[in-house]
Amino acid sequence: MRRLVPALVLLAVLGACWRKAQSPEPPASTAKQTPRESPQESPQDANAPGAVLFLSADLRGYLGPCGCSENMRGGIARAAFQVREAGKGPLPVLYVDGGESLFGAPTLKPEQVPQEERKARALAEVFKSMGLAVRAVSELDNVRGAAFRQGLGLPELPTDGVKVLAAGARKVGVVSATDAAGLKRGDVQARAQGASFVVGLFQGTLPEAQSAVASAEPGVDLVVATHTASEFDGEQNTLTRDAVPVVGLQSKGRSLLRVDLAYGATPGRFTQQRSAQEAEKEVASIDRRLALLDAEINLPGVDPQLKQLKQSKLAELVERRQALLTAPVATGGDSDTFTVRFVPLESTLPSDPAAETVVKAYDADVGKMNLEWARVHGQDCPAPAQGEAGFVGNASCASCHEESFPVWEASKHRQAWKTLEDVGKQHHLNCTGCHVTGWERPGGVCRLDKVAGRENVGCESCHGPGSRHAEDPSPDNIISRPGEAVCVTCHNRENSPHFDFATYLPRVLGPGHGASREVK
Repeated sequence: MRRLVPALVLLAVLGACWRKAQSPEPPASTAKQTPRESPQESPQDANAPGAVLFLSADLRGYLGPCGCSENMRGGIARAAFQVREAGKGPLPVLYVDGGESLFGAPTLKPEQVPQEERKARALAEVFKSMGLAVRAVSELDNVRGAAFRQGLGLPELPTDGVKVLAAGARKVGVVSATDAAGLKRGDVQARAQGASFVVGLFQGTLPEAQSAVASAEPGVDLVVATHTASEFDGEQNTLTRDAVPVVGLQSKGRSLLRVDLAYGATPGRFTQQRSAQEAEKEVASIDRRLALLDAEINLPGVDPQLKQLKQSKLAELVERRQALLTAPVATGGDSDTFTVRFVPLESTLPSDPAAETVVKAYDADVGKMNLEWARVHGQDCPAPAQGEAGFVGNASCASCHEESFPVWEASKHRQAWKTLEDVGKQHHLNCTGCHVTGWERPGGVCRLDKVAGRENVGCESCHGPGSRHAEDPSPDNIISRPGEAVCVTCHNRENSPHFDFATYLPRVLGPGHGASREVK
């Protein structure tokens, strides 16, 4: 709470700048936006010798990580904390979003609509509290249509649009484009309106952005690729060394991009500041150590005391890296310079209390909404096709495989549903599929209000539907030895980034349950 008062002042500053920068008439393709009033009015320092820009992109509707593994990055509340902390300094702070942020998939099933719309509204609420200056509009922002998107009341930038923002003693231009020609046109328009530094929000992937930069002189100072090719791309932060730097941000809100502008005595074209190279080397060294520690912490069966020690060391390294990534950049040199830094939103970093409240309200609402939708509109799963097996539940398996159950009872698979209940997410559609047996499969369970008896990762989650095997036990009508392909349907890069089949498999084997199976 002690950070709340400075944060309110920051919001007032950003709100005043945003209103000043609004054009009298929005483009025909967008609705006129009504700025959200800040609690206080406070003018920006027009003579500030620099500015701090934060950029996000490709959030894909993520308010935070799923929490399935230790130390998962991300979270809009952690991002909000970074923006507010920077706002306590002497320089103006601008927050820009590149788009692809409101939703995670191009189409939604009917049962997903209440949850995903509620999530988009929560994201918009936090965006506003962060003093969002402008955001690009792209495909995943339009999943529920233009009217819904515009109703969120966010300051929008259409494709081929240009926005110029006050940033102390200089102005910053923001351009949204899909090709090199669009970047160039936007740059010319932005500089004609007084922009000294221009960011291009490229509505495409990192390789596409690099190709655009290489094919022609784009004019802009920095390009941010706002798209990833698929849901599981965008795993790494990338900064190219092209003539015009191109940035690819880690997707799903796991990192922010921080750009520090330093204004020199003689205004001119911005160049990248090279004095930060030593700090970059130290950050890279810390990154490598963090990756090793994180993998060790996530090893199944790690000793709790050793895990705690490693977790403490990890937090210490994160704090050291954070100090390097947020250290003020020297201003007042001879020329205008900029520095590009990634800010990974690690689990040990603080969250903004106000943003966290918004996320918790979403968590509380969405479970009730989804459960009510299931009661009113839910449909049972279709029956299996003739000759195909259906799901029968663990009880049917126990009659013949009683010796296997002590192993399962001691495994984390047995606690899968409880882990959701412990955090109040047992009715979140993003989570249910990997914590229920036979979710949305023929003869399985397709309704949140009818999960009883199918909770947890049961026998059939790994061995397949068992009705035919229960009627006529045979190794030919069941998956007797599930392989890695079965596991990675849930233990994928997002939910279980450190998953290794050979390491994890022994945790679910034991006497009467494949203990003699050789692991290769």
